[in-house]
Amino acid sequence: MLHLLKIDLKKLTSYRTFWVVCGLYFFTLAFFTASGMEFLKWLAGKGAEFGTTINISRIPLYHFPDVWQNLVYISGFFKIVLAIMVVISITNEFTYRTLRQNIIDGLSRSEFLQSKILTNLLLSLMSVVMVFIIGLVTGFIYSPESNWRYIFTDLEFFPAYFLEVFTFLSFALMLGIFVQRSGLTIILLLLSRIIEAPLDAYVANHFSEDITQFFPMQSISNLIAMPFARYALQEIQDYVSLTSILIVLAWMLLFNYFSYLKLHRSDL
Repeated sequence: MLHLLKIDLKKLTSYRTFWVVCGLYFFTLAFFTASGMEFLKWLAGKGAEFGTTINISRIPLYHFPDVWQNLVYISGFFKIVLAIMVVISITNEFTYRTLRQNIIDGLSRSEFLQSKILTNLLLSLMSVVMVFIIGLVTGFIYSPESNWRYIFTDLEFFPAYFLEVFTFLSFALMLGIFVQRSGLTIILLLLSRIIEAPLDAYVANHFSEDITQFFPMQSISNLIAMPFARYALQEIQDYVSLTSILIVLAWMLLFNYFSYLKLHRSDL
């Protein structure tokens, strides 16, 4: 398996686009997730108010253990950048016929797909590690008390975040294999949530809102609930639902299985 990962990484690291997109991803992820308090202070300086009793500059965004859910929720919005990298990677295989060359050189179609899946796993893991480091640093800076009991509370959000990123990258890989054109695939990827939204609304209005949790993009979004309403003294879901995990796991397996079927039935 390590050999397959090395094959794909060797191809990726030869693309200048890979370094540009990855650099953009990790820079924007670090900047936007770590600068939340400074942004709140800036809003407070401009006279913004958050209710009548809450000092906007003292919202504990980075206090342990709140920091973990807050960060992984925000970080989830940036997975689209990694997904674009995955799309470029797989569509280049078809454009420049490197996939065909790999098959001629003795790599099976299953092994080729495994190399792409392993790369997705690595990218997802790197994202998790980075968010965890950002959380530790900002938590130690802003938390009034760095008690180890609080630091290691709510870490279950990280496996959920890993699953969220990896499933979305699996979706991007599947789209790239089916469409095989980078521009069109990226457009479909960017519009995927918008395309699904009308169906979500129709099903919720005419049948049951509970059904929408089974839709792919909605289920990925449901993994980590939006946490910021708690600072307006509203109740939130401060845990990862087992049902959401099982639904997303099912979609992750389906995305990769559909990729497998398409590769095996395609005339390369």
